[in-house]
Amino acid sequence: MFGKREQDPAPTVHYRSDRVTRVNGEYFFSTRENTLEGPYPNRTEAERETEAYIQRMQALNSAGLTSLNG
Repeated sequence: MFGKREQDPAPTVHYRSDRVTRVNGEYFFSTRENTLEGPYPNRTEAERETEAYIQRMQALNSAGLTSLNG
């Protein structure tokens, strides 16, 4: 996932990092939009939801939308 989004100001290098973090025993994932999504009961569920989130955002992007809010 090194692609440039339309709203990104200039080509940049995106470094992969672990999106899933654990806070007080609950799991969250972070997004490019600087949101923290969760909590999830375990890492597996957080990773599954991370993939689902990415797929939703890609579908919105290909439909010409920029966010879940339209």
